[in-house]
Amino acid sequence: MPNYRIAVIPGDGIGNEVVPEGIRVLDAAGRRFGITFTWDHFDWSCEHYARHGRMMPEGGLDKIRTHDAIFLGAVGFPSVPDHVSLWGLLIPIRRDFHQYVNLRPVRVLRGMTSPLAGRGPDDIDFYVVRENVEGEYSEIGGRMFRGTEHEAAVQESIFTRRGTDRVMRYAFELARTRTKKHVTSATKSNGIVHTMPFWDERFAAMKTNYPDIRADQFHIDILAAHFVQHPDWFDVVVGSNLFGDILSDLGPAVAGSIGIAPAANISPERQFPSMFEPVHGSAPDIAGMGIANPIGQIWSGAMMLDHLGHKDAADAVIEAIETALSDPRARTRDLGGTATTEQCGTFVATAVVGDVSQNKKAS
Repeated sequence: MPNYRIAVIPGDGIGNEVVPEGIRVLDAAGRRFGITFTWDHFDWSCEHYARHGRMMPEGGLDKIRTHDAIFLGAVGFPSVPDHVSLWGLLIPIRRDFHQYVNLRPVRVLRGMTSPLAGRGPDDIDFYVVRENVEGEYSEIGGRMFRGTEHEAAVQESIFTRRGTDRVMRYAFELARTRTKKHVTSATKSNGIVHTMPFWDERFAAMKTNYPDIRADQFHIDILAAHFVQHPDWFDVVVGSNLFGDILSDLGPAVAGSIGIAPAANISPERQFPSMFEPVHGSAPDIAGMGIANPIGQIWSGAMMLDHLGHKDAADAVIEAIETALSDPRARTRDLGGTATTEQCGTFVATAVVGDVSQNKKAS
């Protein structure tokens, strides 16, 4: 029976409420499929920052470097500026552990309804592959003449051949596993004169290695419009750090709700742990009320199972999620239901092991 050691970082706000439900479901899947987990908890968060002046302790990354995966809740709280919380925890993890692929599925799950009229599961089923460690999110730049009328800010983007090629290669390899076998590149080479033409050149070079994959590209502005008007066009979409970030929020919104969307920060070479987290934020406005939707966290757990080599268990979790989304008893109030966070998580966990009758407790 395989055992996986998982670093758990609930983080801030509702992260502390949805992470236990994700663990509940993963443990249930483990019982069904013969998998065990050792959960090591770390209290790195904005609260940690308030106490110690940093998001995680010095040497924190070394404490989780040898774990099999990282299970993250949410990071951010109004008392700490977003750039402080992000650059103090998430970005160091992503960069130090070479998690250069941010993978986000965009699907209309059974039980959900797309806000786009007439669009359903057959129309919206694709992935956004976001470059996750360089691009527009660099540390190069600064501020001059602060507080004066001459104040100026400079931010540099960094695009390397190694960085662009490896994320594009991942996208093409992913497309090979899918039915449509189609990769779309997000660009803006008509307005961004250096980095985006370079991105286009590397995409053109990469697609020559994949004659079996259909490839095209769109400028980011019209691509966003096509996500809304023609979501059925897409299969695998690859973009830079900034463009991928935007598209991977727009996609789940088109699919029904950003509140249930998962994400994986993947280190493809597996020398370091990958990190799995829901797309939603820490939602401080509802934190502590027990009403947060845990589906994004649970779906992220399914992605973790798949990454660890247990696709059967991952598929069972997604099936259980769809069972919950299709049952009014299990839907949280953001989806028009009345279930609490714990009731929703318990419903999914019992559905994973096939004992749906026990979900009467959620009513």
